[in-house]
Amino acid sequence: MLSILIPVYHYNALPLVNELVKQCNFNGITFEILCQDDASNSQENILNQEINLISYCSFFINVNNLGRGKNINSLAQKAKYDWLLILDCDTFPTDSNFIQNYVDVISSSSKNILFGGIIYEDKKPEKEQLLRWIYGQKKETSSILTSNLLIQKNVFLEHPFDESITKYGYEDLCFFSVLKKNNYEISQIENPTLHLNLETSEVFLNKTKIALENLVFLYNSNKISGDDSKIIKTFELLKNLKLTRFSAFLFKKNQSKIERNLLSENPSLFLFDFYKLGYFYSLKTQSSNGA
Repeated sequence: MLSILIPVYHYNALPLVNELVKQCNFNGITFEILCQDDASNSQENILNQEINLISYCSFFINVNNLGRGKNINSLAQKAKYDWLLILDCDTFPTDSNFIQNYVDVISSSSKNILFGGIIYEDKKPEKEQLLRWIYGQKKETSSILTSNLLIQKNVFLEHPFDESITKYGYEDLCFFSVLKKNNYEISQIENPTLHLNLETSEVFLNKTKIALENLVFLYNSNKISGDDSKIIKTFELLKNLKLTRFSAFLFKKNQSKIERNLLSENPSLFLFDFYKLGYFYSLKTQSSNGA
């Protein structure tokens, strides 16, 4: 019935697997759990190997880094059941009926793509992790992501993650864009997971820069448009107004000042949004020779 796919990278997925196994067995659900580390060379994989000792569970290690989307595609190819539940390795069910909640929806409706949601701890973390925590609480909790997604296997295999995306960032945006263009509805239900792993603000900011490089690539490749991304929509507006060069100049002039705020004890999400816009403008104008 259910293939649970957990892409792993430098993280101990064993506690998550143990919880999912307990819930599946308690509810008498036919299942398998497939975990796959994306060539992280992590010491955590010593613990992750114990997953192979659990009935109906497997842990694999990629020889080469595939990127998150391609890693999930690889897991989906291995899956043997009709429904795929994609879970990030650093999440954890908030409800002991997490699995049953999904099964109930499958049994009572014709929906074929369900997003259960994601939440963050209410407790304020260390100051070095504030940007990631604030962004997660204010932005990700209201976004549709593939960190807790139930989807019919045939739908996924027909519209898998874009394998040209090998770096971090915006693979979810591209994935959902393709589904929507093919008239699939993504339904959100109240069945969240808790996001556990908070990166430092510096790591998160650097990953954001890499993600924006991906966004430029996807935009230049006509894989996503302003209908999919507010950043692209704003860029196109400024381009029509011939203000992209000025916007990029303004961003460059204030970039270091904004970064100091984002790495501080009081990071501003408004400035973070401006930072992402400005960094995208700079990358895009460079790639198009000052469009």
